[in-house]
Amino acid sequence: MPQPEMTCSDMLEFLELTRTHGIEIWIDGGWSVDALLEHQTRVHSDLDIALDHKDVLKLRALLEAKGFKDVPRDDTRDCNFVLGDDFGHQIDFHSFIFDAEDKIIFGVPYPRESLAGAGVIAGVQVNCISPEWLVKFHTGYEVDIDDYHDVLALCERFDLQLPLEFEKFRSDS
Repeated sequence: MPQPEMTCSDMLEFLELTRTHGIEIWIDGGWSVDALLEHQTRVHSDLDIALDHKDVLKLRALLEAKGFKDVPRDDTRDCNFVLGDDFGHQIDFHSFIFDAEDKIIFGVPYPRESLAGAGVIAGVQVNCISPEWLVKFHTGYEVDIDDYHDVLALCERFDLQLPLEFEKFRSDS
């Protein structure tokens, strides 16, 4: 099994698949950082996506037809799972359901305003997590040097406050 990697062309091929089949997604994680910065900053082992839970079965079927299957993980749930293929492509699903008042009633708790980001990857416009929320989502767990570089770049580009969790990296970099 090759080392997992989602290249820019892999990501764009996936994006075309979702658009062709009318599935709205938001790019999350490292590719969301890159979309907001409008250039690729590092290699990505996967593509994190957010989507309405109603589209999960349709997207899963499309990917399974291309050879994707479940990647076993300890945190797998109906609303959060990874599909991968034999070529090292992995897509990390984060699904949700909003009620009529825009409150999450199922799934990954994305605030509605977090889904307001717009970015560009290789000249292609994409929906993504907003910069403020992407920084917030990078807190509350044991952060690493990749997290630091992602968050620092976002804070510098969008004039945001660097969270305290990342101050420990300032003297190390």
